[in-house]
Amino acid sequence: MKRVSILGSTGSIGKSALAVMRAFPERFRVEALACLTSVEALAEEAREFRPKLCVVGDRERAERLRKLVDDPKIRVAWGDEGLREAASLESADAVLSAIVGAAGLLPALAAIDAGKTLALANKETLVMAGELVMARAAAKGVPIVPVDSEHSAIFQCLSGQDRASLSALILTASGGPFRAWKRAEMEKITRDMALKHPTWTMGPKITVDSATLMNKGLEVIEARWLFDVTAEKIRVVVHPESIVHSLAAFRDGAMLAQMGPPDMRGAIAYALSYPERLPLCPEPLDLAAIGALHFERPDTERFPCLSLAFAALAAGGTATAVLNAANEVAVSAFLAGRIGFFRIPALVEEALSSHAAIPRPDLPEILEADRLTRAETEARVNKA
Repeated sequence: MKRVSILGSTGSIGKSALAVMRAFPERFRVEALACLTSVEALAEEAREFRPKLCVVGDRERAERLRKLVDDPKIRVAWGDEGLREAASLESADAVLSAIVGAAGLLPALAAIDAGKTLALANKETLVMAGELVMARAAAKGVPIVPVDSEHSAIFQCLSGQDRASLSALILTASGGPFRAWKRAEMEKITRDMALKHPTWTMGPKITVDSATLMNKGLEVIEARWLFDVTAEKIRVVVHPESIVHSLAAFRDGAMLAQMGPPDMRGAIAYALSYPERLPLCPEPLDLAAIGALHFERPDTERFPCLSLAFAALAAGGTATAVLNAANEVAVSAFLAGRIGFFRIPALVEEALSSHAAIPRPDLPEILEADRLTRAETEARVNKA
């Protein structure tokens, strides 16, 4: 039986992970559950799965959670310290990191330092500190298994392959809800429009990132570190059906693609059970019913966030942490109705333009770049 701590258990990835574990109770045991704000949802999960530890964002929420759970066998903690404890719990074999945003970095490092297998759904961990995280995982002998559908697809496509023969990694993007919109139409985009994703069900922040194509940009940076390839070998193609999750291309002209329904449970189950495959989906895709799959190049004029991510990756060092921090603040402001849709990439570009990247940064330098960028971007939002 695999014992798992789930960080971000009340979000879309966390809920899907619990659905997998619910379906295979003989295979998995929940050791810890963590979220930042959703106390009632976490309490419901705790009553069902009976973990040893539950973690929320602050002391006040922890007191509410303790009363709702009402079980002396379930310990309650809070804050960054609580997240790091959940990530390094002695009884856990693996940690599923599904917290959204920069909050996932320090718990991921704690999991690595504790020698836990890291099932990584929090792409910001590698966007902010990819070189540092991968080096620490290598030093500790800790495997990092990707959970994002695109990176899981590439992970599967590269299994057993000669890496020297690899010519390109091709990440697929749904294109989001505005793929076919003209620029003039996009000026009228609202929060509710951006949250209506055509193929995936995700949390608000990731859904907006998908609409701007920043999500794909973050995944490009994540892929660079996960698979140890240069940016020149990473490409993006828009695939609106979201059936081909990503591809690997080889020097002999062959391409390997991983296909499946647009359902995160497949990638989650594979990460948790790797190298085994669980009997999760009794019916395969009906390709004849699907009929056709479509692919097109991304339009970086209408969706400049993708180009900004490649630019940050090329700049290196702290630039990718700055990209992420500015985007998190900008998306939050958009969701709150404080800025328009196209102000998101503008704010990210302003942050990158004003930052002198520090090469090969240590953790304090990364965290300081994150902190400073958030403050500067918030000030720019308030000026607008």
